[in-house]
Amino acid sequence: MAENEEGGAAAEGAEAAPPKNKLKLIIMVIGVLAVIGGGAATWFFFFRHGGDEHHAEAAPPPKPPAFVDVPDLMVNLAGSPGERVQYLRLKIVLELKEEKQIEAIKPTMPRVTDIFQTYVRELRPSDLNGSAGIFRLKEELTKRVNAAVAPIQVSAVLFKEVVVQ
Repeated sequence: MAENEEGGAAAEGAEAAPPKNKLKLIIMVIGVLAVIGGGAATWFFFFRHGGDEHHAEAAPPPKPPAFVDVPDLMVNLAGSPGERVQYLRLKIVLELKEEKQIEAIKPTMPRVTDIFQTYVRELRPSDLNGSAGIFRLKEELTKRVNAAVAPIQVSAVLFKEVVVQ
């Protein structure tokens, strides 16, 4: 009887062993698929250049932007009474998307100059401190020029010179 019990236990152990082996096999297959999938994703995003060259050659080259000079601005900055008067001199260029927009924007240039003058005269010297101050000035001037010359769209206001004295 002891042999039957031992034989029965061995038979149960033999039946219990295959599920462990199947679980190990499933985990190994999933691991191999994950490694292959990661390698394929890496290749797709970083090393696949052959298909992009055909699309880049078929697209027409982008048109270069057009630039319009704004008359130089020189204004005194707002300050507290009794402080030394400070001046701001700006040389500005407007960036347009197309060359044909230059002729359309030239008649509105006095309006653009006026809008720039009235805005810049209200600035304090502290408003222009650092690159953040210049960036805010650029954004404000871009917004104001686009309102003045609508429906023409100015891509950017570019500074050739910014001097605070």
